[in-house]
Amino acid sequence: MALGKQADAVCIPSYWQDAKEELMKRDRIMRKLIPQFGDMHLVGRGEAFTTLARSIIGQQISVKAAESVWHRVLDACPKCTPAQVLKAGNDKLAACGLSKRKAEYIIDLAQHFKDKRVHVDKWAEMDDEEVIAELIQIRGIGRWTAEMFLIFNLLRPNILPLDDLGLLKGISVNYFSGEPVSRSDAREVAANWEPWRTVATWYLWRSLDNSAVL
Repeated sequence: MALGKQADAVCIPSYWQDAKEELMKRDRIMRKLIPQFGDMHLVGRGEAFTTLARSIIGQQISVKAAESVWHRVLDACPKCTPAQVLKAGNDKLAACGLSKRKAEYIIDLAQHFKDKRVHVDKWAEMDDEEVIAELIQIRGIGRWTAEMFLIFNLLRPNILPLDDLGLLKGISVNYFSGEPVSRSDAREVAANWEPWRTVATWYLWRSLDNSAVL
C-alpha cells in the first residue's frame, strides 16, 4: 500500500479541494471519512526515472530493506540518471543488494529512458491508459506499479488501482463491514467517485493506517 503525507513545503494538488467537496456530497462514507484527516493530502513523488527505479527496488521486500538497498544504489550511482545506471551495469547493481532479476529490470528501465522509448515530456498530454501502456513495456513494471506512478508522480485524479490490496481492504472495512470484496464490488462502489477516484482511494488508504507513508 502506498500513501502520501502532509508536508508544509508541498503544494496541494489543484483538484484536491473540489474533489473532497464533491465526494462528501455524493458518498456518505466519504462524508464521515474525509474530515478525519484535516488538511492532509496526496504528496507528489519526485523525478520519473528515480520514482520508477525505487518502485522496482521495493517490490516484494520490506520498506526497511528497500531503503537500505536504495541508499547503496545511490552510493554507486549518486545522480541516479539512466546513463549512470547503465555505466554501473548489472554486477555493480547486484552488489548493492539487488537480485539478478531486479538489476536487469533497472538496466532495462534505464535503457528505455536513454533510448527515449518512454515519452516523459508527453505524459502530461497523454491519457491514463496511454501512459500505463507505455510503462508496462518496461520489464518489472506491471499495471499496479504504473498506476502508483500515475497517482504519486503525475498526480492523476481518477486512478482506481483494482490490484491494490489496500484499496480492496479499505472498501471492505468502510463499505462492507469487513466482508471480502471483489474487483466487481470495488468498481461498483467507485462508480460514485468519478472523476476523483484517486482521492477516494487515498482516503481509504489513510483509514487503514493513519501513520503509514510512502
